[in-house]
Amino acid sequence: MKSEMLKGAGVALITPFHNYGSIDFTSLGKLVRHVMQGGIDFLVALGTTSEAPVLSRDEKTAVLNHILEESEKKLPVLVGIGGNNTQSIVDTIKSMDFEGISGILSVVPYYNKPNQKGIYYHFRSIASVSPVPIILYNVPGRTSSNINADTTLKLANDFDNISGIKEASGNLGQVMEIIKNKPEGFSVLSGDDALTFPMMALGAEGVISVVANAFPSDFSRMVNLSLNGKYEEAREIHYALLEIIEVLFEDGNPAGIKAALDAMGIISNNLRLPLVKANKATYNKLASLIKDYQ
Repeated sequence: MKSEMLKGAGVALITPFHNYGSIDFTSLGKLVRHVMQGGIDFLVALGTTSEAPVLSRDEKTAVLNHILEESEKKLPVLVGIGGNNTQSIVDTIKSMDFEGISGILSVVPYYNKPNQKGIYYHFRSIASVSPVPIILYNVPGRTSSNINADTTLKLANDFDNISGIKEASGNLGQVMEIIKNKPEGFSVLSGDDALTFPMMALGAEGVISVVANAFPSDFSRMVNLSLNGKYEEAREIHYALLEIIEVLFEDGNPAGIKAALDAMGIISNNLRLPLVKANKATYNKLASLIKDYQ
């Protein structure tokens, strides 16, 4: 039997940095409180938006612990544990303390470009050792590997602790096939802010969002209105935020959302190489849109 279904609006938290490169834990706490006060349903630590690839193991542990402390166990917290070395992920899970952690978000292996059989066995290995539910993360635009609907459904049916998927393929046909045929208790979550409203109209249960770092109240309201079938009200919020969402990704993620949060006075606009700040034109456009929106 699947674990309790994950639904609603989750936020993929950014990692704030000082201008000399170290982690700004004060701003991270401020951000966690900001999104919680905005009505977010769950938190995601160490996802793509967190710049996890450029954090050391000790830094990842410190970021996760800080998020757990600031959230005070009031919301579920997922942690990103994924990669393209299956055995390394298995070893990480075996050695990790999962106290306070509600689940794992695990990306489809990148760079190696495994076929569907390889993807299936990769996640089977993770499922065999994970003490908490697993949310698959399909983002072929970053990984060059797509987990197709058949493989997703096979994993969903074969393993009780594979309890959902963050779908960021942009392929609504694939999303509909999963939603139509998934087992009870398996969550389909949007991984694309701009497609969240249409995906929820098709039957998705929620989102793991980037824009919700900046606008947790409105975006979570849109998601929960959709969950309750109030699509007309939800549609208004979708279109009100759509241009901001589109500009957020013009210079990549998390450059856009960090620019937006800086313009809102929540964090400082610092990233770690190889990522760099959004260009000035994008920053100014975001700042103007945010001012008009507020």
